Amino acid sequence: MRWDFIYYMLGRLGFCKKWISCIKACLESASMSILVNGSLTKEFFPKKGLRQGDTLAPFLFLIVAEGLAGVSRTAVEKDLIESLEIGNKSVKVNMLQYADDTLFFCKAKSKSVFNIKVMLNCFELASGLKVNFSKSRIGGIGVEQTEIIHFATILNCEVMRIPFKYLGMHVEGCHKRSEFWDEVVNRVKKRLGRWKGRCISMAGRICLIKSVLSSIPLFYLSLFKIPSNVLKEDCVSAEGFFVGLEVRWKEGCMG
Repeated sequence: MRWDFIYYMLGRLGFCKKWISCIKACLESASMSILVNGSLTKEFFPKKGLRQGDTLAPFLFLIVAEGLAGVSRTAVEKDLIESLEIGNKSVKVNMLQYADDTLFFCKAKSKSVFNIKVMLNCFELASGLKVNFSKSRIGGIGVEQTEIIHFATILNCEVMRIPFKYLGMHVEGCHKRSEFWDEVVNRVKKRLGRWKGRCISMAGRICLIKSVLSSIPLFYLSLFKIPSNVLKEDCVSAEGFFVGLEVRWKEGCMG
């Protein structure tokens, strides 16, 4: 990631010069050394990139990612990319970002797909970030498979198979059916089977449930309403550790 691009984005987003100078001092004052055959080399000062574990890194990454969002909005305004229109109010959606994941939406036309690739290449040159096309995927709804393969050739990426997983959650399927929640239930059962429940007190079991199992159904419960039959289902591990999921998942819904 180029530092000059970070400073540029901070200025575009309205940060004052004093704030930008503080960020600049934090980045340019860092030094590092490399471990070679068990020995540290002489310290040197990096000229770009962010240090792993730096508390400023997530904030600065989002600042840089906002540059990609700005380029995407400009491309839509100039009719280089045709956005999807969703809902009765025809809300235009062309890009969604979550942490380091970016999703582009457009109509199934070669012009839009080609301009997305050009936009990503220009963003690479400006920011220094590299898009890993080999790990990227493209898919379509109501589009012929041959056309999707053609778009994948343009982007040099893989074809996405439906249904697929995103953030650990299946995309596609009816959440009102108990089969939709089988994976969540099985993951809970599998996790409980490793706890040797017979050797843990009731207070210890409650602590483990709240600390370990809280993240398993998180994404599902944040988007879908769980059926009552699944809510009342019980998980019994191989060691006989009995846990009622009703209380745990009700807490997840409230959270």
